[in-house]
Amino acid sequence: MSTDPTKTCQKRGGRPAGRARSAARLAAVQALYQIQISGGASREVVREFVTHRLGTEIEGDVYIAADTDFFSDLVIGTERRLQEIDKLIAHALSSNWSLDRLERLMRAVLRAGTYELVARPDVPTKVIIDEYVDVAHAFFSEKEPGFVNGVLDRLGKSVRHGGSTPGGKEATT
Repeated sequence: MSTDPTKTCQKRGGRPAGRARSAARLAAVQALYQIQISGGASREVVREFVTHRLGTEIEGDVYIAADTDFFSDLVIGTERRLQEIDKLIAHALSSNWSLDRLERLMRAVLRAGTYELVARPDVPTKVIIDEYVDVAHAFFSEKEPGFVNGVLDRLGKSVRHGGSTPGGKEATT
């Protein structure tokens, strides 16, 4: 992990992310990470982000405005459906990986992406995968973005395209 995700401004590759939904996804991953670390309630963390982070400047980092409704849905929806989401992710991982083996930040990225695949049919699968690969690039510099791509691609095929059941592992990356 290249930096503390709770302190990362809304940038990708040194440039502002630009789109309000992209900023919402990045902030949602940060919020989900914070929830894992602090054990805070999702609604309180969402309120903190909306009130004190999104669209503000903190210690010289400019947090661009995010689609706050979309951000709220990603964080609260992921937390509400966490057991279902974690089960889907666990089934999409190769047999030698477990969800607990993943870094907390990686779990946050995969959880937000999986929630979007399951609960946001208004967003195309390719857009979701591309966006969370971009989010992974904001935090990781090695092979992790490819890992995110593979897991979300497998989930997209099984959840959205009637591929194998998540436990069937017939979908390929």
